[in-house]
Amino acid sequence: MTLMGVSLTCFHLYTGYFGTLPSQQQGAVHLGLALGMIFILFPATRGGNRKGVPWYDVLLAFAATFTAYYKILFYDEVLRARITGYSTLDLTVAALGVLFVLEATRRTVGLPIVIMASCAILYALFGNHIPSQILSHPGFSFSQVSPFLWFRESGVFGTPLQISARFIFLFLFFGVVLMHTGVGRFFNDLAFALTGRFTGGAGKAAVMASSFQGMISGSSIGNTVASGSFTIPMMKNARFKPEVAGAAEASASTGGQIMPPLMGAAAFIMVEYVGVSYREIMFSALIPALLYFAGIFIGVHFEAKRHRILGLPKEELPSKTKLMLEKGYMLLPLLVIVGTITAGFTAQRAALMGIACALLVSLFRKDTRPSLKGLVTIFEQGARVALPVIAAVASAGIIAGVVGMTGLGSKFAAGIINLADGVLILALLFTMVACIVLGMGLPTTANYVVTATIAAPALINEFGLPPMAVHLFVFYFGIIADITPPVCLAAFAGAGIARANPMKTGFTAVKLAIGAFIIPYAFIYNPMLVMVDVNPLELIIALLFSLLGIMGVSSALIGHFVRDSLPWERLVMLAAGLAMVVPEVTTSGAGLMGMALIGWLQRRRPNPPGLAQAT
Repeated sequence: MTLMGVSLTCFHLYTGYFGTLPSQQQGAVHLGLALGMIFILFPATRGGNRKGVPWYDVLLAFAATFTAYYKILFYDEVLRARITGYSTLDLTVAALGVLFVLEATRRTVGLPIVIMASCAILYALFGNHIPSQILSHPGFSFSQVSPFLWFRESGVFGTPLQISARFIFLFLFFGVVLMHTGVGRFFNDLAFALTGRFTGGAGKAAVMASSFQGMISGSSIGNTVASGSFTIPMMKNARFKPEVAGAAEASASTGGQIMPPLMGAAAFIMVEYVGVSYREIMFSALIPALLYFAGIFIGVHFEAKRHRILGLPKEELPSKTKLMLEKGYMLLPLLVIVGTITAGFTAQRAALMGIACALLVSLFRKDTRPSLKGLVTIFEQGARVALPVIAAVASAGIIAGVVGMTGLGSKFAAGIINLADGVLILALLFTMVACIVLGMGLPTTANYVVTATIAAPALINEFGLPPMAVHLFVFYFGIIADITPPVCLAAFAGAGIARANPMKTGFTAVKLAIGAFIIPYAFIYNPMLVMVDVNPLELIIALLFSLLGIMGVSSALIGHFVRDSLPWERLVMLAAGLAMVVPEVTTSGAGLMGMALIGWLQRRRPNPPGLAQAT
């Protein structure tokens, strides 16, 4: 496994620098080695301690790798078969390859996406038997479906896997390098140095630390567990309730996938779907991401004020000056990534430059300098971290391939338009629900592929919305499924560390991250927030009112503004906050007046006896 993992990483570094192979061959190596590793590392049944590797898993590993490498060994023959027809061996390899992908996905990611992909295949084969005029299609034979999904550019080896083979793997490896060279610890210390002394300092530091680490990990649950093991006990010691501590960590960790410069794996697939450079994706996502984390900051602040939780003592916090003088150079890899992309280089080249800089930076200090054995471990871990993503995008490619093959995308789009009856807000609500429901069972990347293929075209073509805003809309709601009950996996992970009630933690995470439910609607109705047709003055005004709107809604849900809020005051704050998100002078002005009125009334109301307000 070490040899395969290091080989897979070296392959991507080599092709990233010297140029990738033809897309089908690049994808074959990428998926083939990954499938072989998955069948060895991930047992067929979860739970229990496995002694050794069963013979059948070894057999499956070799067979799965061969089905992918078949496209390399017989590359010219497979290309000619598109015209002359596929042989029985071709059809057998294609069918087995699809089955191996589904089984590998089940082992690494779980059943939901496997069920969806299987239903998609059945739909392609038997769609002619569906009585519904909307869903029915002529139907395709086995000899048409299996080679289409395995040998064409629209199935397993379609855009999602191609992007994974070219960009995603390198950025995942970059994150592994950063985590193994002490950058994660540096981000934690920096966050506490910057925010620890303020009201609810432990909570705000946890939010900032998780946003930093989320930029380089791209995993909601992984980041919750990694940084939460440190930040959640700190928040509990500062008197935050366990469910609040778990929720703050989960909501902040989830937002790491939307925070430039790295973002989540789906952002790189968005490059192909939207048809723009990664630099444009990064800059378009910046303001919404800042609003998201500002919203969590505000929620934690109100929660801290409501329970009179002060900042941490100065002597318990690291010194900003000392930290930056001793370890400030650890920011260089992220600065190199941003600078390289901003200068117009490809995301692939930016990842390589970032990796080289991170390895160079690790040599500065003895405690971060990797040994030869440590370097091999980093290369192996880079491959292991990528395995679930590779399996997920391969299965998502099956769904996307069937959508294109059967015309399901246009039919689904027509269904949304008919159900919404031409009303934009209803179409957005239906799309939001679809994204969240899918996100409860699918990884973010697979969820984005499905919704970008099926739902996004309806919003773009029928309502004339900017593609960038629409794709970020479905991207956002796919991500926040990780903190949305009833299946809020990141919140459950945070609850486990905090020893809190999982569902309470999930609902608290929604309250703290309520901005995530508002921001996508804000940039749909005001595309300047994603850098579309920007007017600087109007952008500043839109940004200000969006921030105030998030503050109003957050205050209403938590029940505190200047003082603890009465029930009717919470209703007014909720209405005022929602009104200010709408980019219209009358509604925004009314919302601002409502918020100002509640603030004035609460300032005139005395503090409860015996309780000092936190500053």
